[in-house]
Amino acid sequence: MSGTIRAWRPAVTGVSEVFHAHFPDHTYPMHTHDTWTLLLIDEGTVQFELDHHEHGALRSHVTLLPPHVPHDGRSATPHGFRKRVLYLDTDLLDPDLTGRAVDQPALPDPLLRHRIHQLHHTLAHPGEQLAAQSRLTLVVDRLTHHLLRTTPSPVRDPGLAKDLRDLLDANVHSGLSLTTAATLLGAHPTHLVRSFSREYGIPPHQYLTGRRVDLARRLLLSGLPPAEVAARAGFYDQSHLSRHFKRLVGTSPGRYALMPDRPGSPGRPA
Repeated sequence: MSGTIRAWRPAVTGVSEVFHAHFPDHTYPMHTHDTWTLLLIDEGTVQFELDHHEHGALRSHVTLLPPHVPHDGRSATPHGFRKRVLYLDTDLLDPDLTGRAVDQPALPDPLLRHRIHQLHHTLAHPGEQLAAQSRLTLVVDRLTHHLLRTTPSPVRDPGLAKDLRDLLDANVHSGLSLTTAATLLGAHPTHLVRSFSREYGIPPHQYLTGRRVDLARRLLLSGLPPAEVAARAGFYDQSHLSRHFKRLVGTSPGRYALMPDRPGSPGRPA
C-alpha cells in the first residue's frame, strides 16, 4: 500500500527541505543524510537503528538524527506511521555535537515539540519569513542546550528590544529578515528574539503582524479593497491578510470594511 507525501524547499535559510509523509507499510533501508534530520511522529511509532543501537521515535518525543550517520526506519505497529521532518543545514548545529545526538537521539521535551510544530505550520504559508526565522532560531537554540545538557538562562536586554521594535516599526510594509535585524543591531539572532520576547511578551514576528493588521484596518476604513490593502500593509496576498486579520480582529477584512459606523449602530471591534 502506497503512502502520501508532501515535500518542499522553503524560502528560509537553514532548512533545506520540509517532508511530510504517511506510510502504511514503508521500511527505510540503512542510509544517511548530509543534513540534521529533525523528526516528529504524529501517528504510530518508528523503530530505527543508529550506530548499531536500536531506538524508538515516539509521538511524545522529538527525534534528532545527525548528518552522515547511517540509520534505517520501520513502523513498530501494523498501522504504519505519520511523520513530519525538517532537514536542517549542518551549520545550524555544532558538528562536535554529533556524538551526543548519536547517544541520545530522542528528546522528551513538550515545549520543543510544540515549537517545531509551530515552525512546520509557518513554513507551510508563504510570506511568513520572519516568523519562520524566529521560530527556527528558538528551535535550534533549544536543541543546542539539549545536546550540551545545559539550561537556557533568562535573557533581558531592554535597550536591544527597543531598538528592534523601532526597526520593525520602520519596516511595517517591507518587513525585514531576522538576519538583517541581527546585523544592523550587532546581536546574535537568538539573543535578539529572546530579548524582544521577554521585554514585550510576544516574539518579533507576532509584533510585526499586529502592526500590519493595524495598518490594514486604517486602509480598509479609508475605502481601499482588501486585495490592495494586503499589498500596502505588507502581506503576501489577500488570503495571508485574511488569515491574520480574522485571528486578531474577529472578522474578515471584507466584513470589517462594510460594518456600519453611523450613530446608534453596533460599533467596530476594538
